[in-house]
Amino acid sequence: MLKATIRKPLVWQLAAVRQVIVETPEVKTFTLALPEWTPHRAGQHYDIRLAAPDGYQAQRSYSIASEPERQGEIDLTVERLADGEVSAYLHDVVAVGDQLEVRGPIGGYFVWEASENIPLLLVGGGSGVVPLMSMIRHRAAAGATNPTRLIYSSRTFDRIIYYSELERLRASQPGLEVFYTLTRSQPPGWTGFSRRIDLPLLAEVALPLGSSLRAYICGPTPFVETAANSLVKLGVPPPQVRTERFGPTGGVP
Repeated sequence: MLKATIRKPLVWQLAAVRQVIVETPEVKTFTLALPEWTPHRAGQHYDIRLAAPDGYQAQRSYSIASEPERQGEIDLTVERLADGEVSAYLHDVVAVGDQLEVRGPIGGYFVWEASENIPLLLVGGGSGVVPLMSMIRHRAAAGATNPTRLIYSSRTFDRIIYYSELERLRASQPGLEVFYTLTRSQPPGWTGFSRRIDLPLLAEVALPLGSSLRAYICGPTPFVETAANSLVKLGVPPPQVRTERFGPTGGVP
């Protein structure tokens, strides 16, 4: 007889900011130590809630960037948005030693387990690379070797998040390939793609993985829709395409 898995209810807890890393001029990673740590799945997110003395509250969701194998803490990588109440506070005010009210992990659809030995296509636009990075780090920590390709769209080279780590992982992890496309400007000698993600670009990157691939696409809504529709046109069955979208403030890489 199968035993039912009992899941603990999600509760708010105070997490201590252990480290703050500047990833790009607009992006920072916050390492949070959790007193009530729960293992997450690559692709899940946490909620952050801010409360003012007058009772006003603001709450936003941020993808987990770290791998599930790390214990006791998580990384949340946050892009500073011009009209973002929470992201602006995190970037401009929060420092090491501060506490943040968080709740998670949350989400069960946009997730990947390293035990699933399937070809993986990861498509990220801007800070949409964050949950995909959790998957890539999870893959490395678990020693998985399934064919995996990341195509990452950024406006400029200096806005590529995790570039140094991605290059290190590309060089050290069997079966991992990383492709970049820069849509606004490219540095001298650039050898990557130089346009927004479209059907021909996805055909070049995705088709070598075969029809059994599973795709994870994350970014602003127009970006996600273009990528998902293109993959379906290329013959990828819709159930094998999983998407996560930003709000309208995200812009299109």
